[in-house]
Amino acid sequence: MYNIGIDIGGTNIAVGIVNDNYEIIAHAKCKTEAARPAQNIIKDMADITLQALESAGLSLNDINSIGIGCPGTVVAASGDVLTSNNLEWQNLPLAKMFKEHINKTVYVENDANAAAYGEYLAGAGKGTKSFMTLTLGTGVGSGIIIDGKIYSGCNSAGGEFGHTVIVANGYACTCGRKGCLEMYASASGLIRQTKEAMLENKDSLMWQLVGGDIDKVNGRTAYDGKRKGDMVAAEVVDNYQCYVAAGITNAVNVFQPQVLCIGGGISKEGDNILLPIIEIVKKERYSKNNPVQTEIKIAARNNDAGIIGAAMLYKLHQNI
Repeated sequence: MYNIGIDIGGTNIAVGIVNDNYEIIAHAKCKTEAARPAQNIIKDMADITLQALESAGLSLNDINSIGIGCPGTVVAASGDVLTSNNLEWQNLPLAKMFKEHINKTVYVENDANAAAYGEYLAGAGKGTKSFMTLTLGTGVGSGIIIDGKIYSGCNSAGGEFGHTVIVANGYACTCGRKGCLEMYASASGLIRQTKEAMLENKDSLMWQLVGGDIDKVNGRTAYDGKRKGDMVAAEVVDNYQCYVAAGITNAVNVFQPQVLCIGGGISKEGDNILLPIIEIVKKERYSKNNPVQTEIKIAARNNDAGIIGAAMLYKLHQNI
């Protein structure tokens, strides 16, 4: 039997058919267009699910379950989305509404938790008992796995490490606080920091990299500038990595997971981001004299982790 994973992102919705070896044998995707009514988005989710099935040469009879990773606060037991700022959903019975289109067993989980579960099963966290992910994307997603189960607190809102403060009275966050990790360690935060540095340094090489158009700055611009010897870009990168390391150090101090992995587009920098962060965490972690330490890695499954984790949510419900 196969399971289907659906990952709802801010830009795209991705669907994958996953086999028992955690391999994705078929994909399909569509634009999220989050401002639309929920029922329209859910219909598109069902349509691309059927497209993926057709691409794999399978039917619904070959499917055990469907799992959905959704941004926001999700009640896994009921499949309801209590709130999702990205989608502007409140008290939405997502599992029930999806089943109106495809009548299979449906599970729903927070998207970052689903991605963490996918990495735990088939990626950087494989073989661990305690595992954590930080995904550096538009925001900072985080997921915590303890003894094979997703940690979500007493009210399904736990594990939101992106909304811990690292700069008192810093930049205003969408959550209502100021100085959240998400505002400094996300790709969006890096882009903002890059633009600020460029505006203050008109002779920076980064201007050439974007053809003089500051709107073309992305998460790679500062790293590309640093590689070319631009000192302004190097300072942006160094400061950014200090912010990321601060968040990771906090996470290590609180949870002491066996493995903590960094995901998201910026993680494609590999050792360029990983090694400096490891050195900072080594100096700053509370447990520096302990013989057992958290291993910090780059995510192994990255964009596929959310699909794999969502597809395998049925395993968690089997264990309840």
